[in-house]
Amino acid sequence: MKLPLLVTPGDPAGIGPEVAAKALRALDVAAILVGDAAAIERWTGPLPRLAAVAPVEGPAIFEPAVGAEPVEVAAVRAATLACLEGRARALVTGPIHKKRLADRGFAHPGHTGFLGALCGVPEPVMAFVSGEIRVALVTVHLPLSAVPAAITAERVRHTARTAAAALRQHLHIDRPRLLVCGLNPHAGDGGLLGSEEGEVIQPACEELRAEGLDVRGPMPAEAAFVAARSGAGDLVVAMYHDQGLAPLKVLSFGRSVNWTLGLPVVRTSVDHGTADDIAGRGLADEGSMVAAIELALSLTG
Repeated sequence: MKLPLLVTPGDPAGIGPEVAAKALRALDVAAILVGDAAAIERWTGPLPRLAAVAPVEGPAIFEPAVGAEPVEVAAVRAATLACLEGRARALVTGPIHKKRLADRGFAHPGHTGFLGALCGVPEPVMAFVSGEIRVALVTVHLPLSAVPAAITAERVRHTARTAAAALRQHLHIDRPRLLVCGLNPHAGDGGLLGSEEGEVIQPACEELRAEGLDVRGPMPAEAAFVAARSGAGDLVVAMYHDQGLAPLKVLSFGRSVNWTLGLPVVRTSVDHGTADDIAGRGLADEGSMVAAIELALSLTG
């Protein structure tokens, strides 16, 4: 029997338990739901309760000991540990509510930093996948005014190297083609619209090419996405959150998947939040959770 897939539905008050239950029914996947049992069973009906993560033939629940931390945090902690210890094949996470967790003392701005801390990885890379379009982000949850100062040559290089390694390891792309965006309109237009391209991004791209990576850029973001959509590149390296995610989600909102790169475990996630306005009403679309589970399974064979 294969190692189990672990699914943490996320905030028990959001749509995570609903979309997790719907996705597992749609896919008929044997998985362990790690989280608040009452919130999960509202949507699944009674499921076997497990004392520890172990191989299963169908859906089951493992409810972690909570202690002082919220159940959704304890769930991610327990599931990540199981993956690190080789007791599970991959982790798929549902949405957490960042503000509610911050108000309760959670020290991380989201899953990515928390997973990095649990795995001993200082700078995991947030990436998204939608069909053949893939995007990795150099900066993530920052005010737009803080982005230019946060973009360094080392961050650009780290993001590109981590993304290339993941494409080689998990997708078996021997020579990944990376499309690196500029920060400013028209990639700075030769310095007319900004200096970050010439001072930071271009030198980083030149160093990456000297290492043997197939890197184009810095290039205008729209040109990078057109190239990716036409099959002329394997992944877009975007400088900031909305530069990468706005076009990706326009193309496939509700079907794209968050994939954390650089971890020693496979973790995928939905592309949406807790959707409090429809939580508990049975209206949530499970498409992104279905896609996240499918990607996790494909990445782990």
